[in-house]
This record gives sequence, C-alpha cells and structure tokens, in this order.
Amino acid sequence: MERPVRVRFAPSPTGPLHIGGVRTALYNYLFARQNGGTMILRIEDTDSTRLVPGAEDYINEALNWLGIGIDEGVRQGGAYGPYKQSERRDIYRVYVKQLLDAGRAYVAFDTPDELNARRAEVPNFQYDASTRLQMRNSLTMPADEVQRLIDEGTQYVVRFKIEPGRDVTVHDLIRGDVTVSSTILDDKVLYKSADDLPTYHLANIVDDHLMEVSHVIRGEEWLPSAPMHVLLYEAFGWSDTMPQWVHLPLLLKPDGKGKLSKRDGDRLGFPVFPLDWTDPNTGERSSGYREKGYLPQAVINFLALLGWNPGDDRELMSMDELIEAFSFEHCSKKGAKFDFEKGKWFNHEYISRMDDKELAEALVKYEGQNEVGEVLGQDLDYLTRAGAMVKTRANFIGELWPQVRFFFEAPTEYAEKDVRKRWKEDTPAILTDLITLLEGIEPFTAAATEPVVLGWIADHGYHLGNVMNAWRLTVVGECKGPHMFDIIELLGRDETIARLRRGISSIHNA
Repeated sequence: MERPVRVRFAPSPTGPLHIGGVRTALYNYLFARQNGGTMILRIEDTDSTRLVPGAEDYINEALNWLGIGIDEGVRQGGAYGPYKQSERRDIYRVYVKQLLDAGRAYVAFDTPDELNARRAEVPNFQYDASTRLQMRNSLTMPADEVQRLIDEGTQYVVRFKIEPGRDVTVHDLIRGDVTVSSTILDDKVLYKSADDLPTYHLANIVDDHLMEVSHVIRGEEWLPSAPMHVLLYEAFGWSDTMPQWVHLPLLLKPDGKGKLSKRDGDRLGFPVFPLDWTDPNTGERSSGYREKGYLPQAVINFLALLGWNPGDDRELMSMDELIEAFSFEHCSKKGAKFDFEKGKWFNHEYISRMDDKELAEALVKYEGQNEVGEVLGQDLDYLTRAGAMVKTRANFIGELWPQVRFFFEAPTEYAEKDVRKRWKEDTPAILTDLITLLEGIEPFTAAATEPVVLGWIADHGYHLGNVMNAWRLTVVGECKGPHMFDIIELLGRDETIARLRRGISSIHNA
C-alpha cells in the first residue's frame, strides 16, 4: 500500500527566511497539495547558540503572506507534535541510548582545544574509523572511567560510528542514484551534553520517522549529509519507512558563480528575504519583497520557475495551476540563476492583471497609516478608477501613488522641459477658448469630449501635439499619464477647468 504523502519544511530560526528557503517550502507545498498530502512546518532549533529572537515569528508570517498553507506545526498543532525540536528532548534521549546500546554510536570527551590540536597535526583530519581509536572516547577508555566522567558532569558528545568500506546509495527523485563510499564519511556528532540537545543529523532523522514523513524535499546543500542519514535509518531498523529523497538545485547569483546571498541583493538592489527584517543584534535593516511592493502571487510564480518548468512555455501560472502541473521530472539538476529582472516582470504582469478594486485596496494597505494612505482611503471607488488607468505602468505597488497622485492633488509645479517644448506664445489664448468649449459639452465623458475637442483642434488648424500636451501640462503637471479624455472624465468638468485656469495663469506668469 502506498504511503500517504507527508512533507515537511524544517527551517532553523537563526535569522530571516532566505528566498531559497521560501522556494523549498513552496515545492514541498505544491507536491503535498497535488497529492492530497500534508504540509508540516517543523522548527529545528537545536543549535541553541545561533537562535535569533523573532525569527520563528518571521518564518510563520512570511509563509502566511505567500499563501503557503501549513497543516501541522507549532501554531496549527497536530497529532505528531511537539513541532519544535527544543521541546522534544525526552524523545531524542531514547534514540541516543538506543544507538549507544547497540554499539552504533559512542561517547567522546575530546575538547575543542584537543580537536584543534589534532587538526593542526594531521592534514585534512577527520574523526572517523582511521582516527577514532587515537582519541578520548568510549572506544578507547574503560567503561568505569567513561561513566565517572559523565557522572561528574564532564561535557561530552555522542558520535555515530560509521564503518568504512561500504557503498551507500541515496535514491534521489531528481538526481537518480547517488553512491558514496562510507570510508569518506566522518563520525558525525549526534548529541551534545552541553545543552542536552541532538544535532541536526539525529533530530532530523528521528522526527522524519516519527512524523511519518514520506518525502524529504530540501536544498542541494544537504545532499552530502544524505548518505549518513541513510545509514542512520538502517541503524534504527527503519529502512522500510525511509522517505524518498529530493534535493533541489541551488539558487545561484544573477552574475558570476556561487550561491545566491544577501550580499548579491545589496550589491544589485533586490531583496533576498520575503519580508523586511531588522537584525535584533545590530539593528541592520534588510528589505523584503512585501515591503518593496511585490504581490505574493507574483513572488510565488517567479520562484516556482527557478529550477522547474511545467513542460511547456507557460510562465504566468496561478497557485492552483502550479499545483496541477508540478512534477519532479521537470526539476533541473543544475542551479538556477536568480534573474531578479524577471521577478520585476512577473510583478508588473500581476499588477496589470489584478482586479481594479483589489489593486486599490492593496495600494491603501501598502501606504498604511500615513497621510497618503488616509487620502487614498477616503474614496475607494475613485481610487479604483484612477488605479485602473495607470496599473500597466507600474512594476510595484509602491509605484502606483506617484502615478495617481495628480488625481488627488492638483499640480503646483509644471515640468520645465515640457513647458519649453509645448508652451507657445498663443497657448494661453487657445486653452482659454478650450475652457469655453468644455463648459458646453454634455455629458462630460471621454466618449463625448474626445470627438468634440479633436474636431475643434482640426477645424482651427492647431498643432494637435502642442495643444493636447499643453492641456495635459495644466491638468497633470507634466506631459505623461493615461489617456487625456479618461483623465478629465474622472476629474470632472469643474476640476478640469479649474486646473486649466490655474495652469494658464501660473505658466504664463512664470
């Protein structure tokens, strides 16, 4: 019988969630939803020295903003908890003892200074079958001395005892079979008495087994640890329930070689975190996609196609479409270049296609509680119509206010280069006549005003570009913006004429 699909995203709360981690969470989510499975969020906080206040809340908030739904976790609960590793100490102790009793692990008392001395003496020193009998551990010390040191509170670690000379094969759904010799593996530390917590290696395996995880989908950087994890499953007698391994390709720098880092974002001007983050220790602030004005669905679509494709030429895909199309068969083995300009394109496309009212609500929310937000929120219908005219001109939500500002604030200054180019000696007289013309047009709509005004310009032999752009100058403040007749319909006759008169007076007297 085929196992139910249960996947887990297991970040460490040692800082903000990197965009590469977001993609790992996304692929887990897509696979789980496609197969009617369960998405688990497990917090791996066993490295107590690196924990950062606020990081766990940040992880939850980021996933929630992106729409990556969690079925089981610290906040959601579930039948396999606790879902925070620091709360599972009693569970891990049982399995540490099991390995020790079976002779598959041993206690080591080597101090950091002793280990550093050995590394200085022996080039490429590795704690393994070739060196462990030269070290201070339960394999070289009498049992009563080992127990005495433990009873006295001497700090120790538990190491996994790996036997050399064996080929270990990892069956990976993207990379196929990956085989390494156990001879090159070191005796990894599984547990530290200093904080009574296991390391990643033991906690990861125990939790995946007890939580009945069917597929371990994680970054390529964890592939070197997979052979040892296979050996751990075997040591516990869990080979029949070993998960399917999936190691995703790395996200690479936009330029050059190597893994995408925060420095790349700082250097090239794009975020590498989903939300803004302020380091609680240094106060350093890092920008996030949300605060930059990206839409979550655009970020999801962009990330999904970094290292995977749907098997055709589709690019714009909803979450439901991604779920339906997702397959490890179309995941790349090679790293994916992080094309942040493509990310902008995705955001532009999603803003352009966004429902007008939803876009207006998003803009009000983005501007928050400042004066701009208060102004925009006063008339949502008006903002909806204004935003609809300019949304194809914006890459980010934050670019919308400068595009619609003139709908809410009449210009008090006029672009000098446009004045020099479009404002002629006869412009004031022509625009004064235009005011008279506009006063008599009924109804004051784009459909009604456009043919009348264009016919009037043609009948008088005026230069179309100069008249229309001079008029736009008085209404907008510069020679750009959406269709002029759509603008004046939304502004209304009184406001349009008031701006015309103010512009004629101000520019003429400048």
